[in-house]
Amino acid sequence: MTSTSPQRPPGAPVPDGTPAPGTDKEICDSEPKDPPIPLRRLPGFRWFWMSRAASGLGSAVTAVALPVLTFQETRSPLMVSLVAAAGTLPYVVFGLIAGAVADRTDRRRLMIATDWLNAACLASVPLAAALGVLTGGHLVAVALASAALGLFFDAGVYGFVPDIVGKDNLAGANSALYGAETVVRIAGNALAGGLILLFQPARTLALDALSFAVSALLIKAVARTAQRPGAPAGHRPAFGESVREGLRFLLRHPTLRVMALVGTLQSFSGGAIVGQLAVFADRVLGVHGSDGRIGLLYTAWSAGGIGGSVLLPRLRRRFAAFPLLLGVLPVGAVLGLVLVRTSDWRIALLALAAWGSAYLVVLVNTMTYSQEVTPAELQGRVNTTRRMLSSGLGVPLGALVAGTLTVRVGVQAGMSTAVVAIALAAAVVWGVQVRRWAGTRTRT
Repeated sequence: MTSTSPQRPPGAPVPDGTPAPGTDKEICDSEPKDPPIPLRRLPGFRWFWMSRAASGLGSAVTAVALPVLTFQETRSPLMVSLVAAAGTLPYVVFGLIAGAVADRTDRRRLMIATDWLNAACLASVPLAAALGVLTGGHLVAVALASAALGLFFDAGVYGFVPDIVGKDNLAGANSALYGAETVVRIAGNALAGGLILLFQPARTLALDALSFAVSALLIKAVARTAQRPGAPAGHRPAFGESVREGLRFLLRHPTLRVMALVGTLQSFSGGAIVGQLAVFADRVLGVHGSDGRIGLLYTAWSAGGIGGSVLLPRLRRRFAAFPLLLGVLPVGAVLGLVLVRTSDWRIALLALAAWGSAYLVVLVNTMTYSQEVTPAELQGRVNTTRRMLSSGLGVPLGALVAGTLTVRVGVQAGMSTAVVAIALAAAVVWGVQVRRWAGTRTRT
């Protein structure tokens, strides 16, 4: 049987949700937003924000305690490296699978289940330590399992947040979530040292287990939203086709695929900066490991993210997502160049804070745009694929390339890879914009 469809007007979306080829809508993305509903008026978001803050605080403590515990138990730098690598490996291995699972299940239930499983996973560490059976292999397995569960949780978040706040409120909601995450990460890292001394590293992980349990209860308190949109269970495509459907949407959407590339390059720069900052501080700024100023440098980078979370909602009310990148990416490249070329720790401190703000504006802007243009039934697949490219590929590759150049050439060369990555991202978006302008003039 054949069917006919009505004539699609110029610029209308094609069936897979991408803009029609040959129209300004290919790059001219969502318009600047009207003032959104205050998030405090959305009770579901309040519960969810608290769940993220609670879980983030526990995870920030574990980020310090788990490597310390691993070295304490094994005395092996290799085992510590394996624990660190386990945090990003799931994005590469399970990224596409997690997105498909989130789009085929109740996202709220998925997040609650993964929180409870993560609580049990982390609670196994103090239990094993108390029984005298804790091993390095156990710690690596816990790091890997916890990161994998977190990935499945995040896959649910991408569609859950638009459900509870609406797409018009996404910029403010994502900024509030990232801002809270940054604040609790700074607080958790600062608390970790004292907690390790007070309770020992293994027992400290019980706090993270408790934070996941609290998060599960808070998410359960979020009132159920409308049923997740999508095809009825009997009409779902096969799992492999479901994965390919998400990939096709990302690759065929002209603006979204550019945004994905920009996000990957931006994450590459972040991996390079964080991976080499201690070496740069020691060899160029004269700030050594025992110097308290090293903590200020790391805090400046994180605190800059708080500034970015405050700026983004205001910027998105004035600029659409793609034009915003045209200004912020070159600014980030200039700030990175200032950092790499200075030998004054005070200038480096200011440059790191400002760069951290620009860095977060770009990442949250790209994520928000992706949630805005992706159909509800594809949120998990499209956004975990994008996250797989940035967190699973960009961050570790940036750290590896910068580290290799630092060893072979010098730390300033290693840090410069971050500047090159952002400059390349700026060149990409400006090249696309110039081509769009040229196409518009040709058609007129």
